[in-house]
Amino acid sequence: METTLRGVGVSHGVAIGEVRHMGTAVLEPPAKQIPAADAEREQGRARQAVDAVAADLIARGNLAGGEAQAVLEAQAMMAQDPELMADVDRRIAVGSTAERAVYDAFAAYRALLAGAGEYLAGRVADLDDVRNRIVARLLGVPMPGVPDSDEPYVLIARDLAPADTALLDPTLVLGFVTEEGGPTSHSAILARALGVPAVVALPGAGELAEGTVIAVDGSTGEIFVEPSAEKKAQLQAAAAQRKAALAASTGPGATSDGHKVPLLANVGGPADVPAAVAAGAEGVGLFRTEFLFLDDSKNAPSEAKQVEAYRQVLEAFPEGRVVVRVLDAGADKPLDFLTPADEPNPALGVRGLRTLLDHPDVLRTQLTALAKAAEGLPVHLEVMAPMVADRVDAKAFADACRAAGLRAKFGAMVEIPSAALRARSILREVEFLSLGTNDLAQYTFAADRQVGAVSRLQDPWQPALLDLVALSAEAARAEGKSCGVCGEAASDPLLACVLIGLGVTSLSMGAASIPYVRASLAKYTLAQCERAAAAARAADSAEEARDAAQGVLSGE
Repeated sequence: METTLRGVGVSHGVAIGEVRHMGTAVLEPPAKQIPAADAEREQGRARQAVDAVAADLIARGNLAGGEAQAVLEAQAMMAQDPELMADVDRRIAVGSTAERAVYDAFAAYRALLAGAGEYLAGRVADLDDVRNRIVARLLGVPMPGVPDSDEPYVLIARDLAPADTALLDPTLVLGFVTEEGGPTSHSAILARALGVPAVVALPGAGELAEGTVIAVDGSTGEIFVEPSAEKKAQLQAAAAQRKAALAASTGPGATSDGHKVPLLANVGGPADVPAAVAAGAEGVGLFRTEFLFLDDSKNAPSEAKQVEAYRQVLEAFPEGRVVVRVLDAGADKPLDFLTPADEPNPALGVRGLRTLLDHPDVLRTQLTALAKAAEGLPVHLEVMAPMVADRVDAKAFADACRAAGLRAKFGAMVEIPSAALRARSILREVEFLSLGTNDLAQYTFAADRQVGAVSRLQDPWQPALLDLVALSAEAARAEGKSCGVCGEAASDPLLACVLIGLGVTSLSMGAASIPYVRASLAKYTLAQCERAAAAARAADSAEEARDAAQGVLSGE
């Protein structure tokens, strides 16, 4: 009998197939004592396993490229964390086996983070995956992971670690469903990059029996268990209709009455550029530069290395707009040479621009490299700072840009509510705003973007978040400047219309989402988008806001 479940849709498309479950986690190693004479040998085994797992994660990242590469390199750094390894060595020295010492050291670190309520508590899926990989290697057992299957299937998991998501085979994995995660989790971001339909934060997903046929709608978040032939046909027809609309929609982004909406791509490095160009991106709205700094957590990349990487991206968009975000270190992207190791709450500490202002040489080198990379190119370079809190921050960044001789527009990211509330003040120092809706939601609702239990508060349809977007856009319009969105909210075709109705001037997203958003905008006038935005802001919950906007745009 057909039943319907609802999670959070995070990647467009429809998948219909049999359920296959993710491999089970590594069993807990037995707690047994070793002779003191064996301690050095066990410590060596532990180090070899850790180094092998880190190398494997980096290799997987090199194969995946783009955003996945940066995520997996960060996970490799987690595996080799010096404090964790010191704890492993200590436990072995007092009698633990290598595998038990790794298991217990990671468990202690996990409990410490959860107990302290730190931002990194949201990375438990990544942490558990690293532990499982090291323990599996030490025990000599197969790595838990994506099931072997000759037939396509829908993957079900409690959560998906980046190492698994990055290398999913879209010809076999039709879609996936997880119990944990949220719309801005690593799994969701990588699913969109792969173009695989996905639903996250679905309670009880693990209870779906192996082999059960389900239909996954990655747009609505609905899961249809044992769907009828009629339901299958309905979903497939809707999917075909969407595909036809995508094929028919080409060229620059615009509403049906000709209001221009530049559609830009989020890129994590040169590897993401081909997909952005193929999708018809009109430029880059968010060039994440962290990939350069994750190669070596102890040293900043040289100016020459930075110039080479930046120029590859700038050359791909002649006459286009490329918005570069300077290094956003701290919180979930710690770097040994920059970020303090003992902050009680890294998300609320020294991160983003605060880190760079504490290390002006790192900022100066990056800005100088960007200036040199843009020399002689017709590209419209814009550079923005992450985690700007107020006008003082904005002025400090603009001053640094000018001191480095950078001929570009300087901008500020709006990721902290104070920046939205005082946007007009900030715009006295910079030339544009870019809304990072992922972090803006996190700080507005005190809801970690990686924790499934609070995923409803990470929903970009939350009316309070829409209010902050509107405040920022109104301030930019009053100052005659631009205000874009580069968070994951821009990848939702319906929400994209609402954002334009709120006054946002450009949208930046993963390349795979650009055709969907372009087709959606082309169906409505600017006035319709404005009415939908007003209806969404008048609602009291994310679900009501979405339904209200949908009602306006569908003429109900």
